[in-house]
Amino acid sequence: MDTETIYQFISQSYWAKDMPRPLFDKALANSRCYGYVDEQGKQVAFARVITDCATFAYLADVFVMPDYRGRGLSKKLVKQVLDDDELQGLRRMMLATKDAHGLYKQLGFEPVLYPEMLMQIWQPGIYQNESEK
Repeated sequence: MDTETIYQFISQSYWAKDMPRPLFDKALANSRCYGYVDEQGKQVAFARVITDCATFAYLADVFVMPDYRGRGLSKKLVKQVLDDDELQGLRRMMLATKDAHGLYKQLGFEPVLYPEMLMQIWQPGIYQNESEK
């Protein structure tokens, strides 16, 4: 995988704007990564899963490069993740998205049944704050 291209996309995304490169590298090293490259070897899609490979997984950083959208790659990529032998039998897989609910619903994801059960520590500007230090 072309980690430089992946980093450039993710560090400009709404969910990880300005993520420092060392933190990105650490995230990839501790995740199951999936992706597609085109015939010329150009990275065109990516996803990663944070998991214990036994009970829980979190799908993150799913993207398709703009020039390759509308070809079904996102659906194919997420299907590849869901079909991974190491992720079978999990009790729960979660994700967060602002704009792709329709895609994930097609693949079996549903809104959280009891959202009041979930809690979080959320620091949306943490990467911008880090770069100011």
